[in-house]
Amino acid sequence: MRALSNHDASSISDAVQAAARARAEGLIPAFSGGGTDLLQQVKDGTDPANVIINLRTVDEAREIEEDAGGISIGGLATLAQVMGNAAVRARLRALAQAAESVGTPQIRNVATVAGNMTQRPWCWYYRNGFHCFKSGGDECFSVNGENGQHAIFGGGPSFIVHPSDIAPVLVAFEAVFQLAGPDGEREVPAAEFFVLPRVDPVNENVLGESEMLARILVPSPADNTVSSYQKVMDRAAWTHAEIGVATVIQRDGNAVTDARVVLSGVAPIPWRLRAVEEFLTGRQITAEVAQEAGEMSVEDAQPLAKNRHKLPMTSAAVERSIIALAAG
Repeated sequence: MRALSNHDASSISDAVQAAARARAEGLIPAFSGGGTDLLQQVKDGTDPANVIINLRTVDEAREIEEDAGGISIGGLATLAQVMGNAAVRARLRALAQAAESVGTPQIRNVATVAGNMTQRPWCWYYRNGFHCFKSGGDECFSVNGENGQHAIFGGGPSFIVHPSDIAPVLVAFEAVFQLAGPDGEREVPAAEFFVLPRVDPVNENVLGESEMLARILVPSPADNTVSSYQKVMDRAAWTHAEIGVATVIQRDGNAVTDARVVLSGVAPIPWRLRAVEEFLTGRQITAEVAQEAGEMSVEDAQPLAKNRHKLPMTSAAVERSIIALAAG
């Protein structure tokens, strides 16, 4: 096993500066908040990091705060904090549901919001050391191989799916991500944070070298906003979504005045269903409308040989998520 060094960061600024120093010395740093994914990758050899920037020693960026503008969530807040926070449960119900759907209580107690959104894909070729696109190679082995869990939207040249449950919810709520790096901070809309493989086959987001996700800013939803996160898994618990649906709707009575529907588990990034959103806007939520929206949700899908089962699963999950938000 390769040699590892550790840096116990005292602050976000100290963490990103330590990462920059490591890179200047020809080393490969990695940030570790909860470490639930990273440390397993280091152990397996699928992550080349040889300097661990330990964020558990950082006190800042762990709080969840509400003010008139919205809810601010520190990137180092745990999923357990998110699901248990009164403001999140009252104002951003889908986010609490998504956090609660992740892993086990033990994992949720240590896994961080930033870590959940920046975890690497769970493609078994990438995770088992194949020299694929995600590992700097020139081939996606899933195209002609085992692709039952891979993308039905947005694939190519890699057909990974983004594994985060909370990412599609934050896209649906139009959150803003605050990134911290050696040169300071910058803000990126959640929808622009994630990138398709055709844009960058190696990285899944716009984080630069030595940058980290420090804070999430979720604007206050309108009072008539309702939301849900529906998740379908291939076993009862402890696993990632086959299909996840984040739905955020503004209602006037039972009529939809605005809608955002974002999928997880089916694309390399959180996948927004704009056609479904436009279809729902101005309509009463009925069983027939929800069914038509579900059917519409997979019209542009391009399944691989072994993942066609995701089509009816997606349709049913979208239909169910809309019905769940009907008035009464």
